[in-house]
Amino acid sequence: MNGVLGSIASAAPAIAMLGCFACVIGGIALIRGRRDVRKGVLMLVMAAVLLGNVLIWTM
Repeated sequence: MNGVLGSIASAAPAIAMLGCFACVIGGIALIRGRRDVRKGVLMLVMAAVLLGNVLIWTM
């Protein structure tokens, strides 16, 4: 891919990893603060799915 779509495609894994780190941090904060444990666990699951997607994209 060339042009704009190529640059977006090359930046997508990096943006997804930033989202993954944010979900891990937010999920841990929700679980440790005992505010909403269910949402914290769901954020950790979402982070694992994002990580899996990035691993698949980079193969």
